[in-house]
Amino acid sequence: MILVTGATGFVGQALCAELSRRQMAYRPISRVSRPGFTAIGAIDATTDWAAALAGVSIVVHLAARVHVMNESAADPLAAFRAVNVDATVNLARQAARAGVRRFIFLSSIKVNGEETAPGRPFRASDAPHPEDAYGRSKLEAEEALLTIGAETGMEVVIIRPPLVYGPGVKANFASLMRWAARSFPWPFGAVRNRRSLVFVGNLVDFMLLCSSHPAAANRAFLISDDKDLSIGELISRLSSAQGRKALMLPVPPMLLEGLAALLGRRAAARRLLGSLQVDIGETKAITGWSPPYSIEQGLAATVAGSEAKGR
Repeated sequence: MILVTGATGFVGQALCAELSRRQMAYRPISRVSRPGFTAIGAIDATTDWAAALAGVSIVVHLAARVHVMNESAADPLAAFRAVNVDATVNLARQAARAGVRRFIFLSSIKVNGEETAPGRPFRASDAPHPEDAYGRSKLEAEEALLTIGAETGMEVVIIRPPLVYGPGVKANFASLMRWAARSFPWPFGAVRNRRSLVFVGNLVDFMLLCSSHPAAANRAFLISDDKDLSIGELISRLSSAQGRKALMLPVPPMLLEGLAALLGRRAAARRLLGSLQVDIGETKAITGWSPPYSIEQGLAATVAGSEAKGR
């Protein structure tokens, strides 16, 4: 039996759908009562997981306080720690006592950092360098889980994805997809950055592999679609998937950065113009895994899912 926290979220829904398709026994967790789910109430440092963990051999922990663009908490680090660290530690300790064999934790590439230099992708063996409260909370959770695993014998698997996309994706990626459907010139023709992404179908496939692969125990893995794109290439592919052709103007990146600074949008420019690449060579070598879906298939499925939802 696989227990899935965060089962109502974007990744959780995709995971549960795949578990159902593969006819694997699982128990989806929800904070509130809903058909087919086990209600647990608030997920924090005091949550009693005893009933939910009965008969469970694997935990996939997706529930988290996620990165937010417009932070409103007075103490963001404390808010992230309460959910991402304290609640995770509480669940892990109870899971170990309940005899759970393996604990799979969805972390974030933000543990490694926010940006990569040309030709220097992040690797799982790199020293962590989180730059914000969310990334620090995920790193602290990783460290606590590995300690619990060492103390109890429960196997821990950590997965650090970059941006996850797929049908039903929200936030910045959904906005970019909507803009890519419009016919107007983009100023990214001269931008040569590289960004790693991961299709939710690939992430789910890897998580399920990690539920049983003997070599995955007590390791951290980076994951991606194994093909990186510039911001211009991403927009062009999203436009093409929606029956449009994107026009890219070769505006110098330094000019774009300067304009963003004048407008107080440095952070947005960094996300659009900077690089964030991950090297999944070690992941593939250790587990034998390769993404079952290409990035072209992932983007097409994402657009199709958005169009179907809009009808």
